[in-house]
Amino acid sequence: MQIKEKIENDIAILTMKGDLLGEPDTTTVRDKIYSLVSDEVKKVVIDLGSVNYMNSSGLGSLISALTTMRNSGGELRLARVGTKVQNLFVITQLVKVFDTYETVDRALASFKAKKK
Repeated sequence: MQIKEKIENDIAILTMKGDLLGEPDTTTVRDKIYSLVSDEVKKVVIDLGSVNYMNSSGLGSLISALTTMRNSGGELRLARVGTKVQNLFVITQLVKVFDTYETVDRALASFKAKKK
């Protein structure tokens, strides 16, 4: 699992590549989110376009990331969720928990729209 971080305005974009299946990947995700929170970043978009497969540990790390962001007064959006991962979200009902967007740009725009 590789994670590339980019800050655009006040929004962090985390682009993930690989499979999110457990250690050490889940720790990497958790550490990245904690790092952003400690840097006072309140808006995060996670781009899952290059994540082919995810298991329960991977889902858990995303739930943990969402909880951490919300507890710090922030928000988290998911972008470019692939078919396999989307199916997992539907089966687990997490589709009701996460805000997902077709593109990173739409996820970014959702933060701007919310401000108004």
